[in-house]
Amino acid sequence: MTSNSVQVDSEKALKLEWTNVAFFGAFHLLALTAPWFFSWKALGVMIVLHWLFGSIGICLGYHRLLTHRSLQVPKVVEYALAVIGSLALQGGVIFWVAGHRMHHLHTEDVDNDPYSAKRGFWWSHMGWVLYPRDKFFNYESYRRFAPDLDRDPFYRWLDRTENYLMLQIPVAITLYLMGGWSFIIYGLVLRAVFLWHSTWFINSATHLFGYRTYEAEDNSRNLWWAALITYGEGWHNNHHAQPNVAKAGRKWWEIDVTWWAIQALKSVGLARRVVMPPN
Repeated sequence: MTSNSVQVDSEKALKLEWTNVAFFGAFHLLALTAPWFFSWKALGVMIVLHWLFGSIGICLGYHRLLTHRSLQVPKVVEYALAVIGSLALQGGVIFWVAGHRMHHLHTEDVDNDPYSAKRGFWWSHMGWVLYPRDKFFNYESYRRFAPDLDRDPFYRWLDRTENYLMLQIPVAITLYLMGGWSFIIYGLVLRAVFLWHSTWFINSATHLFGYRTYEAEDNSRNLWWAALITYGEGWHNNHHAQPNVAKAGRKWWEIDVTWWAIQALKSVGLARRVVMPPN
């Protein structure tokens, strides 16, 4: 086996996707320059955008709304949340939703879960991105697992790589005009890197560490520090036990920041049919 391949399937070895390696590698290398561009304002911008793109875009929009349909919002709000999610640089909306639905249908199955934790920490964290498996990274799989989004022309447009990458341009210009390269490094580069690993820890760490409230059929666990950096997604055992429930926390101390956003939308009439945990 060569150094740029990994044996994850019994029938063949997977090869590195060098485009992905270059993309993620460039961001990680640029993130190392952050100490030379530090300012408190830049750090504040990074934190705000990590919350906006992470909690509102990914956790609320991509995950709880579009993947699990645990609430309903007006279509214009749904589209806005999807755009915010695409700014997180975690892939197109159909790709993300389809992959996560595969994960729930085949959780920890070494052949059918795109980021099965049974393949090891490295694979479930980011190996699945660098060694993409053809059976998951193709449009037919997306259409099969996210037909509701594939039927929508807006989501098909937003899912195209060149389109969601293009949306980064106005963000980058705004950041540069507000604070120069300091805001670019912190608000775009470092924010993206931290948000990637925050999300990937849900695939990896919360299937290995933490406690279990429910006897789910998989090894999902509740992990407090993962919940803090993902705005509630770290209560992963709760989520796998009841995936269509909008609230991730169950105990009073299981802080779920994304749930606060859902409550805010509901209070102003923008969220309805919010699925609650069973009594």
